Amino acid sequence: VLYSSVGHAGATGYQAAMALMGIAPPVMKISALVLNIPVALIGTYRFARAGHLPWKMLLPFAVASVPAAYVGGLITLPVAQFKQAIGVLLLLAASKLILKPGTESTETTKRPPLYLSVPVGAGIGLLAGLTGTGGGILLTPILLFMRWAKTREAAGVSVGFILLNSLSGLAGQRHAFAYLPATIWIWAIAVVVGGLIVTQLGTRRLDIPALRRLLGIVLIIAGAKMVLE
Repeated sequence: VLYSSVGHAGATGYQAAMALMGIAPPVMKISALVLNIPVALIGTYRFARAGHLPWKMLLPFAVASVPAAYVGGLITLPVAQFKQAIGVLLLLAASKLILKPGTESTETTKRPPLYLSVPVGAGIGLLAGLTGTGGGILLTPILLFMRWAKTREAAGVSVGFILLNSLSGLAGQRHAFAYLPATIWIWAIAVVVGGLIVTQLGTRRLDIPALRRLLGIVLIIAGAKMVLE
């Protein structure tokens, strides 16, 4: 519910919950990607339908991130150092969003240049594949703080980005399908229900300061999980 309301699919949240339940890392990684896909699909459809998904902005990020996420999915490496650094950045981003959420009317944006969007997409895609996430938790604050997108546009681009990276990362981890738990279908029903209920709030009903504060909470959850892990 919390993640889908701000254009995310919840992979870091799923991993945090599974870590608290003592589930093994290989199970966490593949399960988080599987759960990501239906929520990201719902979010992509709803944000696009509401006019908040600029495909031309998404394309350069996705062209680089999708192959990188596939490569990352093939690699099994310790990623603790990566997660610690990213966790600190997410907590810093969250503090700014919560303390100074801003309003849509004060924002002036410019489209990201190709020479930046492609390497940014590639870097996030590789990290997404390595960690079993979709990468939106990193892309959203970059889009906002670089003033490349307004709040709902950033959410829309991020959820499309997450969908593509999750599919690519899952393809790279097809060797890990054996780790999927028998109860994955029950978890999938739960996340789909949450996604269906709340993406409507994110696309139409929440005001901009509330949306940014909600995103800040999401970043705190993800950042704290990554640092403490």
